[in-house]
Amino acid sequence: MKTKVTALPYAQVLSLPAPAHRRPRRPSLLLRTLVRALSVPELRSVRFTYQCHGMERLGKDEPCLILMNHSSFIDLKIASAIFYPRPFNIVCTSDGFVGKEKLMRALGCIPTQKFVSDAVLVRDMLYAVRQLKSSVLLYPEASYSFDGTATPLPDSLGKCLKLLRVPVVMVRTYGAFAHDPLYNGLQPRKVPVRADVTYLLSPEEIAAQTPAQLNELLRQQFSFDSFRWQQEQGLRIREPFRADGLNRVLYKCPHCLTEGQMTGKGTLLTCGCCGRQYELTELGALRATNGEAAFTHVPDWFRWERECVRRELTEGRYALELPVDICMLVDMRSIYRVGSGTLRHDAHGFQLTGCGGQLRYSQSPAASYSLYSDYFWYELGDMICIGDSRTLYYCFPQHGGDVVAKTRLAAEELYRLTRSAPAGISV
Repeated sequence: MKTKVTALPYAQVLSLPAPAHRRPRRPSLLLRTLVRALSVPELRSVRFTYQCHGMERLGKDEPCLILMNHSSFIDLKIASAIFYPRPFNIVCTSDGFVGKEKLMRALGCIPTQKFVSDAVLVRDMLYAVRQLKSSVLLYPEASYSFDGTATPLPDSLGKCLKLLRVPVVMVRTYGAFAHDPLYNGLQPRKVPVRADVTYLLSPEEIAAQTPAQLNELLRQQFSFDSFRWQQEQGLRIREPFRADGLNRVLYKCPHCLTEGQMTGKGTLLTCGCCGRQYELTELGALRATNGEAAFTHVPDWFRWERECVRRELTEGRYALELPVDICMLVDMRSIYRVGSGTLRHDAHGFQLTGCGGQLRYSQSPAASYSLYSDYFWYELGDMICIGDSRTLYYCFPQHGGDVVAKTRLAAEELYRLTRSAPAGISV
């Protein structure tokens, strides 16, 4: 999927008027039916099925909050199949509205900025369930999983549940990540997909728990491992491109410790520095082809990379500095390409400079619990996004190097370290 991109000088982009807030719309039955029909071909191709658990507790016309894990582009099609003809508004990233705002609003979509505090979003969700009598679909992880395991959830989620005071329904998918993992470059595999749909919490059960207790329950619900599930199911992925782009996730060699020299191609992952090589097997395991394996499970390797990043941070060695091409989002008419610059990330947070010295933006480590980063974003390239509720800056590394995953890990670990540091002590 592509998006509209316009080249404009940085100063001209800054002068563009901010878009006016618009309340959500209840999606029409006609559009819901159209989305459902358009979803059928892909859902048939993956032999999609689902099972309901306790859903008889939800009234036919009762609004609810639908929470769903975020695995691949098929997720929305799955939701449309499960809940049709029930109306639901969809919380989605504001860049998804670019060039198609009228259509997205007619579909009931509610825009928000990923990993940016957004009080307006909560008000829009309240309006949807109370005034429009519509359910709300929310992907609380906000971003797709890189390694097939859960990404962090916001601490504000428990408070949101208590404000909405509607039933909570959980949709957990199985096979969606294996069907189209983000790292694999938009190459779907022939994998069956299914889902469990569970009535998770009633309004009374929500009222009886604290936000912290609700957050803990949701973290348990959002605990999964797609590669482990594949192996337990004995699900064989025979596509010869299954390791394409795996270096985006497994960017650091566990043998020579070199970063940015891994290459995922075909079924193999190879270090360009020391030559160590792994095969991603049909069952989703890692098998060393020339020596002893340091890891046999993709999430274990990714977890080790996180530990390495955390060690760099605590020892004061972590620092990212790279030349980037810069795009901006200030309205829903276009993504604006404004020039180039330098992105820095260290214990003090992010610093973005560029556009001939006009652009200087800083973001503290405490600004967000995670980072909006993506692979092959709208077919433009691997991307790191920072910004606030007014402006988002999309940074595209000019020389590759697979820095996207590490930067997200560093942002998450730096946030945790900042939150846990005693007052008056910097990380």
